[in-house]
Amino acid sequence: MKLSGHKKKILLSALGYFSSVAILLSFLYWFLKNEGFSESNFLIAGLLVLLLAAGWGYILSSHLLAPKAELDANLSQLSSEILHELNIPLSTIKANAAMLKKCLQGEEKALKRLERIEASSDRLERLYEELVYSIKKEIHPIEKEPVVLQKLLGERIETFESFGRNRFDMDVPKLTVNVDRIGFEKMIDNLLMNAMKYSDKTSRIEIKLERMMLTIRDEGIGMDEAELLKVYERYYQSDSGKEGKGIGLALVKAYCDAENIGIQISSEKGKGTTVMLALERVHI
Repeated sequence: MKLSGHKKKILLSALGYFSSVAILLSFLYWFLKNEGFSESNFLIAGLLVLLLAAGWGYILSSHLLAPKAELDANLSQLSSEILHELNIPLSTIKANAAMLKKCLQGEEKALKRLERIEASSDRLERLYEELVYSIKKEIHPIEKEPVVLQKLLGERIETFESFGRNRFDMDVPKLTVNVDRIGFEKMIDNLLMNAMKYSDKTSRIEIKLERMMLTIRDEGIGMDEAELLKVYERYYQSDSGKEGKGIGLALVKAYCDAENIGIQISSEKGKGTTVMLALERVHI
């Protein structure tokens, strides 16, 4: 069986480590045999062995971890370059779509096609932002911070109300949570976007906080039990006729698990969906 270079390096390092341990134990035995076994001699020999083992362990770990550190640095640089290259054409599409919209006033068919382009570019932008967030989170741990829930929800609802679709009813008393703000905001955006996407434009979306339980309820198409079982699967959409974010709820579930936020989804076909987030472990 042919071993790769990396596996050979690990095997040789392991053999070297065990050989060193054997030598150190032999030294300990020789020292005690010649100097006589006493408490002071045992402490001296043990200290020498400990120092030698620590020094060798440091050298060995540095040798083994150096390729990983280099790989992480290369991946970080590559990710940054890819994200930058993705952002350029996306910004170009959005800027030109906005300019064309001004030039095509009164041309209904052309404007409808342009609206589809804008909707698709908005979706690409959301996916791009999720990709940026996910990569940054993997490279650099994101610190939690106090977030006033009422204020954050109000800001997000104001953004979604600008679409001129659903009516939002919010009943959320003041509560501060200690979370990764960007991730929490994206989770809320995903849930509100789903509530809008699968609801009639004139229907109501309710956001309520009661006993540390944040509830987002819509009056949309709902899901049956079979669909509920698949709702956290990546790329699953309960309605194949609608354009979706693909991994939205999978990311929501992953974020909730990481932040110790309990999540529960209940739904009834034709009546709507309710998402409940348990915030007792993150409130301040």
